Amino acid sequence: MKTLKGNLWTAAAGAVLFSSTLFAQAPTTTAHGHVQNQAGQNVPSAIVEFTKDKTVAYKDAKMVVKVTADANGNYTAPGLTPGDYFVYVSLGDKHLDQLEVTIKPNTPDMVVDDDMSRAEFIAKLTPEEKKQLEEFKKKNADIVKSNSVIANLNNTLKQVRADLAAAAPTKGDVSKDVADMKQATDQKPEEPLLWLNYGDAAAAQGDHLAAADKANGKLATSDPDTMAMYDTAVTAYKTGIDKDAASKKPLPVQEAVGYGQMGNTLAKENKIPEATAAYESAAKADPTKGGLYYNNEAAVMLNASQSEAALAAADKAIAADPNRADAYYIKGQVLVQKATLDPKTQKLVAPPGCIEAYSKYLELEPNGKFAPSIKEVLAAFDQAQVTKFGGSKKK
Repeated sequence: MKTLKGNLWTAAAGAVLFSSTLFAQAPTTTAHGHVQNQAGQNVPSAIVEFTKDKTVAYKDAKMVVKVTADANGNYTAPGLTPGDYFVYVSLGDKHLDQLEVTIKPNTPDMVVDDDMSRAEFIAKLTPEEKKQLEEFKKKNADIVKSNSVIANLNNTLKQVRADLAAAAPTKGDVSKDVADMKQATDQKPEEPLLWLNYGDAAAAQGDHLAAADKANGKLATSDPDTMAMYDTAVTAYKTGIDKDAASKKPLPVQEAVGYGQMGNTLAKENKIPEATAAYESAAKADPTKGGLYYNNEAAVMLNASQSEAALAAADKAIAADPNRADAYYIKGQVLVQKATLDPKTQKLVAPPGCIEAYSKYLELEPNGKFAPSIKEVLAAFDQAQVTKFGGSKKK
Protein backbone atom coordinates (compact mmCIF):
# COMPACT_ATOMS: atom_id res chain seq x y z
CA MET A 1 0.00 0.00 0.00
CA LYS A 2 1.40 3.34 -1.01
CA THR A 3 1.93 5.87 1.75
CA LEU A 4 2.60 9.56 1.54
CA LYS A 5 5.66 10.28 3.62
CA GLY A 6 7.32 13.50 4.62
CA ASN A 7 9.69 14.88 7.20
CA LEU A 8 8.42 14.78 10.73
CA TRP A 9 7.56 18.13 12.12
CA THR A 10 8.79 18.71 15.60
CA ALA A 11 6.87 21.19 17.66
CA ALA A 12 8.84 23.90 19.34
CA ALA A 13 9.45 23.11 22.94
CA GLY A 14 8.14 26.39 24.14
CA ALA A 15 5.27 28.61 23.19
CA VAL A 16 5.49 32.31 22.54
CA LEU A 17 3.89 34.19 25.37
CA PHE A 18 1.73 37.12 24.24
CA SER A 19 0.24 37.81 27.64
CA SER A 20 -0.24 36.09 30.91
CA THR A 21 -3.50 34.55 29.73
CA LEU A 22 -3.32 34.37 25.93
CA PHE A 23 -1.06 32.08 23.90
CA ALA A 24 -0.63 31.94 20.13
CA GLN A 25 -2.25 28.99 18.32
CA ALA A 26 -0.58 27.23 15.42
CA PRO A 27 -2.43 27.74 12.10
CA THR A 28 -4.38 24.71 10.87
CA THR A 29 -4.42 23.05 7.47
CA THR A 30 -7.38 22.26 5.24
CA ALA A 31 -6.97 19.08 3.25
CA HIS A 32 -8.74 18.78 -0.11
CA GLY A 33 -8.90 15.57 -2.05
CA HIS A 34 -10.59 13.26 -4.49
CA VAL A 35 -11.43 9.60 -3.95
CA GLN A 36 -11.57 7.13 -6.84
CA ASN A 37 -11.74 3.36 -6.83
CA GLN A 38 -9.48 0.79 -8.46
CA ALA A 39 -11.40 1.14 -11.74
CA GLY A 40 -10.68 4.88 -11.82
CA GLN A 41 -14.26 5.87 -10.96
CA ASN A 42 -15.38 8.48 -8.47
CA VAL A 43 -16.50 7.21 -5.06
CA PRO A 44 -19.51 9.32 -4.07
CA SER A 45 -20.22 9.67 -0.33
CA ALA A 46 -16.87 8.15 0.62
CA ILE A 47 -16.07 8.66 4.33
CA VAL A 48 -12.62 10.21 4.87
CA GLU A 49 -11.16 10.19 8.39
CA PHE A 50 -7.89 11.64 9.74
CA THR A 51 -6.24 10.33 12.91
CA LYS A 52 -2.89 10.71 14.64
CA ASP A 53 -3.39 7.42 16.50
CA LYS A 54 -1.06 5.43 14.26
CA THR A 55 -0.28 2.70 16.76
CA VAL A 56 -3.81 1.43 17.31
CA ALA A 57 -6.33 -0.40 15.16
CA TYR A 58 -8.82 1.58 13.09
CA LYS A 59 -11.71 0.76 15.40
CA ASP A 60 -9.78 2.11 18.40
CA ALA A 61 -8.34 5.22 16.76
CA LYS A 62 -9.53 8.67 17.81
CA MET A 63 -10.42 10.59 14.66
CA VAL A 64 -9.39 14.23 14.44
CA VAL A 65 -11.55 14.96 11.39
CA LYS A 66 -14.29 12.91 9.72
CA VAL A 67 -15.92 14.15 6.50
CA THR A 68 -18.02 12.74 3.67
CA ALA A 69 -17.15 13.17 0.00
CA ASP A 70 -19.68 14.71 -2.38
CA ALA A 71 -21.35 13.06 -5.37
CA ASN A 72 -18.14 13.44 -7.39
CA GLY A 73 -15.88 11.91 -4.74
CA ASN A 74 -14.43 15.26 -3.63
CA TYR A 75 -14.00 16.14 0.02
CA THR A 76 -12.70 18.97 2.24
CA ALA A 77 -11.24 18.30 5.69
CA PRO A 78 -10.53 21.50 7.71
CA GLY A 79 -8.86 22.04 11.07
CA LEU A 80 -5.84 19.73 10.77
CA THR A 81 -2.83 20.62 12.86
CA PRO A 82 0.73 19.74 11.74
CA GLY A 83 1.76 16.15 12.28
CA ASP A 84 1.71 12.57 10.95
CA TYR A 85 -1.68 11.07 10.09
CA PHE A 86 -3.35 7.90 8.94
CA VAL A 87 -6.14 8.68 6.49
CA TYR A 88 -8.85 6.01 6.42
CA VAL A 89 -11.30 5.83 3.50
CA SER A 90 -14.53 3.88 3.86
CA LEU A 91 -17.86 3.48 2.13
CA GLY A 92 -20.73 2.66 4.42
CA ASP A 93 -19.33 0.06 6.84
CA LYS A 94 -16.68 -1.19 4.40
CA HIS A 95 -13.08 -0.07 4.82
CA LEU A 96 -11.60 0.66 1.41
CA ASP A 97 -8.13 2.11 1.85
CA GLN A 98 -5.56 3.65 4.18
CA LEU A 99 -3.00 6.35 3.48
CA GLU A 100 -0.17 7.85 5.49
CA VAL A 101 0.33 11.57 5.21
CA THR A 102 2.35 14.30 6.96
CA ILE A 103 1.05 17.82 7.32
CA LYS A 104 3.81 20.37 7.65
CA PRO A 105 3.62 23.68 9.55
CA ASN A 106 2.42 26.79 7.78
CA THR A 107 0.52 24.84 5.11
CA PRO A 108 -2.93 26.43 4.75
CA ASP A 109 -4.06 23.95 2.10
CA MET A 110 -2.92 20.50 1.11
CA VAL A 111 -4.07 18.03 -1.54
CA VAL A 112 -4.61 14.49 -0.27
CA ASP A 113 -6.05 12.32 -3.03
CA ASP A 114 -6.86 8.64 -2.70
CA ASP A 115 -6.38 6.93 -6.06
CA MET A 116 -7.08 3.24 -5.57
CA SER A 117 -6.09 2.49 -9.15
CA ARG A 118 -2.43 2.93 -8.14
CA ALA A 119 -0.13 -0.03 -8.72
CA GLU A 120 0.54 -0.64 -5.03
CA PHE A 121 -3.16 -0.96 -4.28
CA ILE A 122 -3.86 -3.24 -7.26
CA ALA A 123 -0.91 -5.48 -6.32
CA LYS A 124 -2.54 -6.33 -3.00
CA LEU A 125 -5.80 -7.50 -4.55
CA THR A 126 -6.55 -11.21 -4.61
CA PRO A 127 -6.40 -13.04 -7.97
CA GLU A 128 -10.20 -13.21 -7.99
CA GLU A 129 -10.49 -9.48 -7.25
CA LYS A 130 -8.04 -8.71 -10.06
CA LYS A 131 -10.07 -10.86 -12.46
CA GLN A 132 -13.28 -9.10 -11.48
CA LEU A 133 -11.57 -5.73 -11.90
CA GLU A 134 -10.41 -6.57 -15.45
CA GLU A 135 -13.88 -7.80 -16.39
CA PHE A 136 -15.41 -4.64 -15.00
CA LYS A 137 -12.93 -2.43 -16.86
CA LYS A 138 -13.72 -4.19 -20.13
CA LYS A 139 -17.45 -3.89 -19.60
CA ASN A 140 -17.11 -0.26 -18.55
CA ALA A 141 -14.96 0.50 -21.60
CA ASP A 142 -17.68 -0.96 -23.81
CA ILE A 143 -20.27 1.18 -22.05
CA VAL A 144 -18.16 4.31 -22.44
CA LYS A 145 -17.68 3.53 -26.13
CA SER A 146 -21.40 2.91 -26.57
CA ASN A 147 -22.26 6.15 -24.78
CA SER A 148 -19.84 8.01 -27.05
CA VAL A 149 -21.50 6.50 -30.11
CA ILE A 150 -24.94 7.43 -28.80
CA ALA A 151 -23.83 10.99 -28.11
CA ASN A 152 -22.49 11.29 -31.65
CA LEU A 153 -25.67 9.82 -33.10
CA ASN A 154 -27.81 12.25 -31.12
CA ASN A 155 -25.77 15.11 -32.54
CA THR A 156 -26.22 13.67 -36.03
CA LEU A 157 -29.98 13.39 -35.55
CA LYS A 158 -30.19 16.96 -34.30
CA GLN A 159 -28.22 18.29 -37.27
CA VAL A 160 -30.11 16.22 -39.85
CA ARG A 161 -33.49 17.32 -38.51
CA ALA A 162 -32.38 20.95 -38.65
CA ASP A 163 -31.12 20.48 -42.22
CA LEU A 164 -34.36 18.85 -43.38
CA ALA A 165 -36.46 21.61 -41.83
CA ALA A 166 -34.32 24.27 -43.53
CA ALA A 167 -34.42 22.48 -46.90
CA ALA A 168 -38.15 21.72 -46.90
CA PRO A 169 -39.47 25.09 -48.24
CA THR A 170 -37.20 25.01 -51.31
CA LYS A 171 -36.72 21.24 -51.57
CA GLY A 172 -32.98 21.76 -51.23
CA ASP A 173 -30.26 19.16 -51.63
CA VAL A 174 -29.87 17.01 -48.50
CA SER A 175 -27.61 14.31 -49.93
CA LYS A 176 -25.13 14.80 -47.08
CA ASP A 177 -27.87 14.11 -44.55
CA VAL A 178 -28.81 10.93 -46.41
CA ALA A 179 -25.18 9.79 -46.17
CA ASP A 180 -24.99 10.76 -42.50
CA MET A 181 -28.12 8.80 -41.63
CA LYS A 182 -26.92 5.79 -43.63
CA GLN A 183 -23.73 5.85 -41.56
CA ALA A 184 -25.81 6.20 -38.38
CA THR A 185 -27.84 3.07 -39.17
CA ASP A 186 -24.60 1.23 -39.89
CA GLN A 187 -23.29 2.19 -36.45
CA LYS A 188 -26.44 1.22 -34.55
CA PRO A 189 -28.61 -0.90 -36.86
CA GLU A 190 -30.95 -2.05 -34.10
CA GLU A 191 -32.26 1.48 -33.38
CA PRO A 192 -35.67 2.08 -35.07
CA LEU A 193 -35.51 5.87 -34.72
CA LEU A 194 -32.36 6.05 -36.84
CA TRP A 195 -34.02 4.12 -39.66
CA LEU A 196 -37.10 6.35 -39.58
CA ASN A 197 -34.93 9.47 -39.79
CA TYR A 198 -32.91 7.86 -42.56
CA GLY A 199 -36.23 7.46 -44.36
CA ASP A 200 -37.05 11.14 -43.82
CA ALA A 201 -33.69 12.20 -45.24
CA ALA A 202 -34.02 9.95 -48.29
CA ALA A 203 -37.61 11.11 -48.90
CA ALA A 204 -36.49 14.75 -48.70
CA GLN A 205 -33.71 14.08 -51.20
CA GLY A 206 -36.26 12.37 -53.43
CA ASP A 207 -38.34 15.56 -53.28
CA HIS A 208 -35.25 17.54 -54.27
CA LEU A 209 -34.69 15.34 -57.30
CA ALA A 210 -38.39 15.44 -58.20
CA ALA A 211 -38.33 19.25 -58.08
CA ALA A 212 -35.41 19.23 -60.49
CA ASP A 213 -37.33 16.86 -62.77
CA LYS A 214 -40.30 19.22 -62.78
CA ALA A 215 -38.09 22.21 -63.59
CA ASN A 216 -36.72 20.26 -66.56
CA GLY A 217 -40.16 19.25 -67.78
CA LYS A 218 -39.64 15.65 -66.75
CA LEU A 219 -41.94 13.32 -64.84
CA ALA A 220 -40.43 12.25 -61.54
CA THR A 221 -41.85 8.76 -62.00
CA SER A 222 -39.79 8.42 -65.17
CA ASP A 223 -36.53 9.34 -63.43
CA PRO A 224 -34.81 6.19 -62.07
CA ASP A 225 -32.62 8.23 -59.71
CA THR A 226 -35.63 9.92 -58.13
CA MET A 227 -37.53 6.67 -57.79
CA ALA A 228 -34.46 4.93 -56.36
CA MET A 229 -34.20 7.60 -53.65
CA TYR A 230 -37.88 7.20 -52.80
CA ASP A 231 -37.37 3.42 -52.72
CA THR A 232 -34.51 3.94 -50.25
CA ALA A 233 -36.85 5.95 -48.05
CA VAL A 234 -39.58 3.30 -48.17
CA THR A 235 -37.09 0.55 -47.29
CA ALA A 236 -35.74 2.62 -44.38
CA TYR A 237 -39.24 3.27 -43.04
CA LYS A 238 -40.12 -0.43 -43.31
CA THR A 239 -36.91 -1.42 -41.54
CA GLY A 240 -37.54 1.07 -38.73
CA ILE A 241 -41.09 -0.21 -38.28
CA ASP A 242 -39.94 -3.83 -38.19
CA LYS A 243 -37.12 -3.05 -35.75
CA ASP A 244 -39.56 -1.29 -33.43
CA ALA A 245 -42.10 -4.12 -33.58
CA ALA A 246 -39.38 -6.64 -32.71
CA SER A 247 -37.98 -4.59 -29.81
CA LYS A 248 -38.58 -5.35 -26.14
CA LYS A 249 -40.70 -2.24 -25.75
CA PRO A 250 -42.41 -1.47 -29.06
CA LEU A 251 -43.74 2.04 -29.61
CA PRO A 252 -46.88 1.82 -31.79
CA VAL A 253 -46.97 5.61 -32.10
CA GLN A 254 -43.47 5.53 -33.61
CA GLU A 255 -44.52 2.76 -35.99
CA ALA A 256 -47.54 4.82 -37.02
CA VAL A 257 -45.30 7.74 -37.96
CA GLY A 258 -43.20 5.38 -40.07
CA TYR A 259 -46.26 3.98 -41.83
CA GLY A 260 -47.61 7.49 -42.44
CA GLN A 261 -44.34 8.70 -43.96
CA MET A 262 -44.11 5.52 -45.99
CA GLY A 263 -47.60 6.17 -47.36
CA ASN A 264 -46.63 9.71 -48.38
CA THR A 265 -43.54 8.44 -50.19
CA LEU A 266 -45.34 5.58 -51.95
CA ALA A 267 -47.94 8.07 -53.19
CA LYS A 268 -45.16 10.12 -54.79
CA GLU A 269 -44.09 6.96 -56.61
CA ASN A 270 -47.69 6.56 -57.78
CA LYS A 271 -47.93 3.27 -55.90
CA ILE A 272 -51.49 3.94 -54.77
CA PRO A 273 -52.53 0.52 -53.36
CA GLU A 274 -49.32 0.31 -51.33
CA ALA A 275 -49.78 3.88 -50.07
CA THR A 276 -53.36 3.10 -49.01
CA ALA A 277 -52.21 0.04 -47.09
CA ALA A 278 -49.54 2.10 -45.31
CA TYR A 279 -52.05 4.76 -44.23
CA GLU A 280 -54.43 2.09 -42.96
CA SER A 281 -51.60 0.53 -40.93
CA ALA A 282 -50.69 3.94 -39.53
CA ALA A 283 -54.25 4.59 -38.35
CA LYS A 284 -54.43 1.13 -36.82
CA ALA A 285 -51.13 1.60 -34.95
CA ASP A 286 -52.15 5.00 -33.57
CA PRO A 287 -55.94 5.53 -33.64
CA THR A 288 -55.54 8.90 -31.92
CA LYS A 289 -54.00 10.22 -35.15
CA GLY A 290 -56.40 8.30 -37.38
CA GLY A 291 -57.90 11.54 -38.70
CA LEU A 292 -54.53 12.59 -40.11
CA TYR A 293 -53.71 9.27 -41.74
CA TYR A 294 -57.18 8.69 -43.23
CA ASN A 295 -57.20 12.29 -44.48
CA ASN A 296 -53.89 11.72 -46.28
CA GLU A 297 -55.29 8.52 -47.75
CA ALA A 298 -58.39 10.38 -48.96
CA ALA A 299 -56.25 13.08 -50.59
CA VAL A 300 -54.15 10.49 -52.41
CA MET A 301 -57.28 8.69 -53.61
CA LEU A 302 -58.82 11.96 -54.81
CA ASN A 303 -55.66 12.88 -56.73
CA ALA A 304 -55.68 9.40 -58.26
CA SER A 305 -59.28 9.95 -59.44
CA GLN A 306 -60.50 7.10 -57.23
CA SER A 307 -63.57 8.97 -56.02
CA GLU A 308 -65.35 6.27 -54.07
CA ALA A 309 -62.19 5.25 -52.23
CA ALA A 310 -61.51 8.93 -51.49
CA LEU A 311 -65.04 9.35 -50.10
CA ALA A 312 -64.69 6.27 -47.90
CA ALA A 313 -61.34 7.48 -46.53
CA ALA A 314 -62.72 10.99 -45.95
CA ASP A 315 -65.60 9.54 -43.93
CA LYS A 316 -63.10 7.56 -41.86
CA ALA A 317 -61.07 10.72 -41.27
CA ILE A 318 -64.19 12.63 -40.17
CA ALA A 319 -65.22 9.82 -37.83
CA ALA A 320 -61.74 9.76 -36.28
CA ASP A 321 -61.45 13.55 -36.05
CA PRO A 322 -64.68 15.56 -36.66
CA ASN A 323 -62.71 18.81 -36.60
CA ARG A 324 -60.39 17.99 -39.51
CA ALA A 325 -61.53 20.52 -42.11
CA ASP A 326 -59.69 19.07 -45.12
CA ALA A 327 -61.62 15.81 -44.87
CA TYR A 328 -64.88 17.70 -45.37
CA TYR A 329 -63.42 19.44 -48.40
CA ILE A 330 -62.42 16.11 -49.94
CA LYS A 331 -65.85 14.71 -49.24
CA GLY A 332 -67.47 17.74 -50.85
CA GLN A 333 -65.18 17.43 -53.90
CA VAL A 334 -66.25 13.83 -54.42
CA LEU A 335 -69.94 14.51 -53.92
CA VAL A 336 -70.05 17.62 -56.11
CA GLN A 337 -69.18 15.42 -59.06
CA LYS A 338 -72.63 13.90 -58.61
CA ALA A 339 -74.45 17.25 -58.90
CA THR A 340 -77.40 17.28 -61.29
CA LEU A 341 -79.26 19.88 -63.33
CA ASP A 342 -82.90 20.50 -62.50
CA PRO A 343 -84.69 20.27 -65.89
CA LYS A 344 -87.40 22.68 -64.77
CA THR A 345 -85.31 25.42 -63.18
CA GLN A 346 -82.09 24.68 -65.05
CA LYS A 347 -80.26 25.11 -61.73
CA LEU A 348 -77.61 22.86 -60.27
CA VAL A 349 -78.81 20.57 -57.52
CA ALA A 350 -76.29 19.39 -54.95
CA PRO A 351 -76.27 15.71 -54.05
CA PRO A 352 -77.08 14.77 -50.42
CA GLY A 353 -74.28 15.68 -48.02
CA CYS A 354 -72.35 17.89 -50.43
CA ILE A 355 -73.45 21.29 -49.15
CA GLU A 356 -73.19 20.06 -45.57
CA ALA A 357 -69.60 18.92 -46.15
CA TYR A 358 -68.55 22.18 -47.80
CA SER A 359 -70.32 24.24 -45.16
CA LYS A 360 -68.60 22.33 -42.36
CA TYR A 361 -65.25 23.13 -43.91
CA LEU A 362 -66.15 26.83 -43.91
CA GLU A 363 -67.28 26.58 -40.31
CA LEU A 364 -63.94 25.08 -39.27
CA GLU A 365 -61.72 27.08 -41.64
CA PRO A 366 -63.57 30.24 -42.75
CA ASN A 367 -60.33 31.63 -44.16
CA GLY A 368 -58.84 28.32 -45.25
CA LYS A 369 -57.11 27.86 -48.58
CA PHE A 370 -60.14 26.09 -50.04
CA ALA A 371 -62.68 28.63 -48.73
CA PRO A 372 -62.85 30.83 -51.89
CA SER A 373 -63.45 27.92 -54.26
CA ILE A 374 -66.03 26.38 -51.91
CA LYS A 375 -67.97 29.64 -51.78
CA GLU A 376 -68.03 29.76 -55.57
CA VAL A 377 -69.40 26.22 -55.72
CA LEU A 378 -72.06 26.93 -53.11
CA ALA A 379 -73.09 30.09 -54.96
CA ALA A 380 -73.72 28.01 -58.06
CA PHE A 381 -76.30 25.87 -56.29
CA ASP A 382 -79.91 26.81 -55.62
CA GLN A 383 -79.66 29.13 -52.65
CA ALA A 384 -83.06 28.01 -51.45
CA GLN A 385 -81.24 25.02 -50.06
CA VAL A 386 -79.17 27.01 -47.61
CA THR A 387 -79.47 30.22 -45.62
CA LYS A 388 -75.76 30.57 -45.05
CA PHE A 389 -72.57 28.66 -45.56
CA GLY A 390 -73.45 26.69 -42.48
CA GLY A 391 -75.59 24.11 -44.17
CA SER A 392 -78.92 24.75 -42.44
CA LYS A 393 -82.02 24.53 -44.63
CA LYS A 394 -84.65 27.20 -44.96
CA LYS A 395 -87.85 26.55 -43.17
